[in-house]
Amino acid sequence: MTHSRTAQWLALLVPLALIAGALTSQYGFGLFPCEMCMWQRWPHYTAIVLAALSFVVAPARTPLVWLATLAIAVSGAIGAFHAGVEYGWWEGITQCATNFSGEGSALERIMNAPVIRCDVAPWDLFGVSLAGWNAIFSLGGALVIVTLMLKGKAK
Repeated sequence: MTHSRTAQWLALLVPLALIAGALTSQYGFGLFPCEMCMWQRWPHYTAIVLAALSFVVAPARTPLVWLATLAIAVSGAIGAFHAGVEYGWWEGITQCATNFSGEGSALERIMNAPVIRCDVAPWDLFGVSLAGWNAIFSLGGALVIVTLMLKGKAK
């Protein structure tokens, strides 16, 4: 497999894996996302679409992989910012968010909805929050993809 083909696959698999993890933590383990968590997901969704298109639209393969890589890096940057908010390194730029689910009147759902704070990490592994892990894997993945793309271009 060529370097650029490996980069293409990574541009698809990195955001797919991160979104799968986010959705599993949300729906499987009840870790509801805050507003900034949701911000991190949108670039990954974009990267998935762009990378998937790169397998279908052969003439635009390379630009689509580059755009997918940019989207992955954007999610990582948002994750790094969010992790800094969670660790108290700086102030966030958003209010806390909540999700409305369940049955009953709107007032009952509002009163019973969990409050999801953007400045508190609901879970961590080795002291790194989910936003921090997203930053690490997204920025690291984007760096690997860029390196592979440049190696593929040099040949």
